[in-house]
Amino acid sequence: MDYQLNTRLNGNIAMTSHFHESAQLQRDNTLYKFIWVQSGTLILEVDHIPMCLSKNEIVTLTPLHHLEVKEVDGEYLTFVFNSNFYCIYGHDNEVSCNGFLFFGSSKVMRLTLSDEQSSNLHDIVRIFRQESAIHDNLQEEMLRIVLKRFIITCTRIARRKFGVGEEKEKTFDIIRQFYVLVDQNFKEKKQVQDYADILCRSPKTLSNLFSSCGLPSPLRVIHERIEAEAMRLLLYTRKSAKEISAILGFEDLPAFSRFFKKMTGESVSDYRKRAEREELPTVAE
Repeated sequence: MDYQLNTRLNGNIAMTSHFHESAQLQRDNTLYKFIWVQSGTLILEVDHIPMCLSKNEIVTLTPLHHLEVKEVDGEYLTFVFNSNFYCIYGHDNEVSCNGFLFFGSSKVMRLTLSDEQSSNLHDIVRIFRQESAIHDNLQEEMLRIVLKRFIITCTRIARRKFGVGEEKEKTFDIIRQFYVLVDQNFKEKKQVQDYADILCRSPKTLSNLFSSCGLPSPLRVIHERIEAEAMRLLLYTRKSAKEISAILGFEDLPAFSRFFKKMTGESVSDYRKRAEREELPTVAE
């Protein structure tokens, strides 16, 4: 463990090059995570899907994602924190990452850094390490400031990836709000119109906004969030298909079964059996 701080209010922040050796951090299901490969390769499983990362790639994960480090062939850095240390939802006006860097379990943000971007993040890490060695009553707030700088830098890198310039900021804020609303309401609200009403936009306007940023349609976003939650419940709980159907707000089991088959190409029972045999998908691109 390079550094870890636990605050009096159960806040937690840590930076480590040995996340795969820390049972404590792996067990903590409250952590947001940045995983940054600095040399070689790193093979992860995120919600049972293998992902191979190379040098200067970063993924961002929420507490909903199930993470397992499968193979380390190089060096990587993991930067983690919980909402008690820094709440990205409550401070969205500061970092603008909620619903973008950090989705629910339906999406993983994957970034490839340029040499300049990598150098900028290395500078922030260096400052973090310097501040972690100063034990005074200002340390916690200084580390929070450094974390914010790291998040904002990654947000800017992601914005560049999606072509979000100054002229598109307002558009993208609506899209981020949509993702957050879907995360909060997908079990009850399954139509684009439901979210359009909350955002005071028409469904067609939302579709055009998503299309202009090269993103899946709003309806697809809703369906992918439901699909991801269904998979998570099938993989990591012993709940029956009927119970999961009720949790996800379907009117009955057949409706859930039809939805799942349409989204995945597999029946609920076949998917669970395959997962139990650990016949996993190919490595994600």
